[in-house]
Amino acid sequence: MLIAENPTISAASSVTAQSGAAGSSWQRQAKLWSSLQDVCALLGIHERAGSDELQFQHMQFKAGQRLHTIGQPFDMLFVVNSGFLKSVMIDESGNEQVLAFPMKGDLIGIDGIHGKHYNTETVALTTCEVILIPFKVLSSLGRANPEVEAAFFGVMSRELIREQGMISAIGALSAEARVARFLASMSDRFSAMGYSGTQFNLRMTRQEIGSYLGLTLETVSRTLSAFHAAGLITVEQRSIEIRDMKSLRTLRRLPPSRNKQAVPKAVDGVVLEAAA
Repeated sequence: MLIAENPTISAASSVTAQSGAAGSSWQRQAKLWSSLQDVCALLGIHERAGSDELQFQHMQFKAGQRLHTIGQPFDMLFVVNSGFLKSVMIDESGNEQVLAFPMKGDLIGIDGIHGKHYNTETVALTTCEVILIPFKVLSSLGRANPEVEAAFFGVMSRELIREQGMISAIGALSAEARVARFLASMSDRFSAMGYSGTQFNLRMTRQEIGSYLGLTLETVSRTLSAFHAAGLITVEQRSIEIRDMKSLRTLRRLPPSRNKQAVPKAVDGVVLEAAA
């Protein structure tokens, strides 16, 4: 097994030092590793990935800790093995814009490839575990195995398509349709991980959902209450039960009469009025 001289280790150690200098909080797990085959399976890559001797290190983060920060030198990609995170942009005034909610099987850090610095930061929403993929190792692997390189490019493209889909939704859909699209997407992603697609807990706050969808906290909360009153979902704080998936997937706007049925509800500690 290639461990002692594996460039994965030296690269991981380098990132740990850089992250400390940048203010990121890293916690090393005790000797947990994944083979290249394991990583490919997690990413949904089915091509034969070559030698199983190549090992990639796991690291654990607690809620609130950062995998990387904006401006930090890029040399690492991250694959989510467990847990939930958010990727954000932060403007000069300190305002945060949520770009994605990475979870199991997602690839993080591709924004750093072009400029050799990360343009976003990724924060753990729960205790999570990620696998470190040194970019130099991936590049060397790609030169030796073009099929695997193409498969990794496909994974990167998948992430970009997901972001483009959300940008399109924000520009073209009503607030209600954006929230419905978000819930349907979360259902699909939980199902893909082997969990229930109809009953799940949202790991992000209403404010973070609003930032992601281009909506206010109040709009997200009123819309969820309206969906609850209309019988599309059952919502209790962060717990969601989807009762009418077909309607969620096709919803464009709730009729005014159904909106008026929404009742005041406390969400994220805020009591809101019924939707008008």
